[in-house]
Amino acid sequence: MMEKLLVDLGERSYPIFITQNILGNTEWVSPYVKGKQVAIVTNETIAPLYLETVQQAFMGFDCISIILPDGEQYKSLAGINPILDRLMQEQLDRKVTLVALGGGVIGDMTGFAAAIYRRGVNFIQIPTTLLAQVDSSVGGKTGVNHPLGKNMIGAFYQPQCVMIDTNVLSTLEDRQLYAGIAEVIKYGLINDSVFFNWLENNIEQLLQRDAQALAYAIKISCQDKANIVAADEKESGKRALLNLGHTFGHAIETAMGYDGKWLHGEAIAVGMLMAAELSLLHDWITEEEVQRIENILQKAHLPTVPPKITVKQFLSLMAGDKKVLDGQLHLVLLKRIGKAVVTKEFDPELLQQVLVKYA
Repeated sequence: MMEKLLVDLGERSYPIFITQNILGNTEWVSPYVKGKQVAIVTNETIAPLYLETVQQAFMGFDCISIILPDGEQYKSLAGINPILDRLMQEQLDRKVTLVALGGGVIGDMTGFAAAIYRRGVNFIQIPTTLLAQVDSSVGGKTGVNHPLGKNMIGAFYQPQCVMIDTNVLSTLEDRQLYAGIAEVIKYGLINDSVFFNWLENNIEQLLQRDAQALAYAIKISCQDKANIVAADEKESGKRALLNLGHTFGHAIETAMGYDGKWLHGEAIAVGMLMAAELSLLHDWITEEEVQRIENILQKAHLPTVPPKITVKQFLSLMAGDKKVLDGQLHLVLLKRIGKAVVTKEFDPELLQQVLVKYA
């Protein structure tokens, strides 16, 4: 069964398709290719699995493939160059469509390359990890990391469409599946308590890759994100709620050097629990709610304790977060499960207590 959602951005609106066996389907992808040229960007892990199938969907186009090394450590300004070099070498024009076939790293890098090549060309997202399907492929955030901060260089640049084939999750390694579930849990925490309750009751089905449960979780997550992005495309307000746990989590990722020791979803899982602890110290949520959050993270095989990072290092890295405005750090905290807020009105001493507890 095909699910079709819409990211409503007026003239730049685009669909999200959620189904099975869509990868090689020309009928679904061809309406979103504006010219005759297509460049599929993927990595060394995904290419042997799905590149040939996706190429079949673009048989009627002039199609090239760009295969990058796999890993967060390649998500950098230097890592973008192989994409741009090949586009230039092939003399691809302003009507070229870039296709991101991979996880969040490939999606972010391909989208950023599309945003800057010839001052902007079209691109399509075909996410192959759960995390990319429910989060990074939707909403138009593109970019790369910097040694001093994650995702600090990039652009808001929307795709033509997002094609989600749930079949690809059958080849996803367990650790990557768990990391994706962290972002799914996030949607329940920030604005959907009913979904959070459903997750508590169905976490085992997700872990067992039950097709129906996964499709439902992806649909609800994408719909929740699409609604938020439609209301606040460039994160001037409500969209910042999607960063629950990310200020802490990005500090973890930056401190660890993007070398794969900590996946994005793993760092965000710890970050969400730290945000919950800080919310508890402000008497905004209850101990029972914090325990529910910790329990579901543990059931999803996600870490709940960060690596050894000093309080000083945490504070330094958090000071470089994108949510620092006019020198003031803003955090996403919880008023209850299902209601998050973006606030600068937190007690720095309570933040210090949380960091000391987890350092």
